Amino acid sequence: MDDKQTQSRLRLNMVSKVFDDLRAVNGVSLALPGGRSLALIGPAASGKSVLLKCIVGIYAPSSGSIEIDGERVGVSARRSASTNARIGMLFQQNALFDSLPVWENIAFRLIANGMPRDQARAEAEDLLPRVGLPVANADLFPADLSGGMQKRVGFARAIATRPDILLLDNPTAGLDPILAARIDGMISNLARESGACVISVTGNMVGITEAYDEIAVLDEGSLRWHGAAKAAETDTNPWLRQLLEGRRDGPISTLVSAA
Repeated sequence: MDDKQTQSRLRLNMVSKVFDDLRAVNGVSLALPGGRSLALIGPAASGKSVLLKCIVGIYAPSSGSIEIDGERVGVSARRSASTNARIGMLFQQNALFDSLPVWENIAFRLIANGMPRDQARAEAEDLLPRVGLPVANADLFPADLSGGMQKRVGFARAIATRPDILLLDNPTAGLDPILAARIDGMISNLARESGACVISVTGNMVGITEAYDEIAVLDEGSLRWHGAAKAAETDTNPWLRQLLEGRRDGPISTLVSAA
């Protein structure tokens, strides 16, 4: 691993986000170098998606700071175009454009960045089999696809620009176990081969310690555990064990409603 990968590409310094009386994220500090993938796990409404939206620049942290390669960054509107271009994101609800065909959804940022349409289409068609979709789907529209297929199109769009930082909000939700394992493997390979820094919010605990390099646990907006994925196999942290083993009893409330 080269020096660029061993340095922290993404660093969160005591990041908090407050909405009125709700503290969605509470003093989270994390550092992740390039070439590493991190699974962010936790119960529903624990602040995982809000944290991703702070990193991508949709929300400004109420306190604390976010750094990319040592440079402090604010909301996306105040970041340079080059900084924004370095980040790819898969949103929880996919956020596809209903009026655009699949290939154009995938290639949207490529075209916006000036790539010729025929070249952008070729790039999109090359990505489709990699996410488990036939090239024949390129001319379909999102309404023609199942929820799981839409998720895969969203993932293809997130990686189309070969981002340095990739943020994924439930990339395997709605997928069968075989395809979910394939996508998890793609995430890890992408990080290691390209040097990208990857954070994936996931509820898929099957094989998580093999699929990711690191795991972080968020509950009630606070970071409860963070470490190497292999260490998670034996660590006795009660938040970690409750999630990995699906225990009913533990520090995480089972009465939290899905959100």
